[in-house]
Amino acid sequence: MARKKYNYNFVRKPSEGGKEALYMAGASVFLFLLASVVSFAFHGNGGIFLGAAGLFSFLLSGYGFYVGMKSFKEEQVSHRMSVLGSITSGGMMVAWLALFLVGVR
Repeated sequence: MARKKYNYNFVRKPSEGGKEALYMAGASVFLFLLASVVSFAFHGNGGIFLGAAGLFSFLLSGYGFYVGMKSFKEEQVSHRMSVLGSITSGGMMVAWLALFLVGVR
């Protein structure tokens, strides 16, 4: 009977691309919260600046997702930051896309 081979990784160094993806996801979340507060303060009349900030944040989260996925190719690093950055960036990308599609209607 074949024995299962376990693969242990004792590396503590985080992935560089994963950290970048997590920073971009954090910036996107921050811009989302900031745009929400400003839009609430102006009673929905934020203007073109909020739209530009939202579009920039959408592109930032898309690029963060790309960098996070690309960082899984790095060897001898911990991929915990890659997972967190990719999931958060992907979620923010979907949230921004949903917000834009609701606004187009």
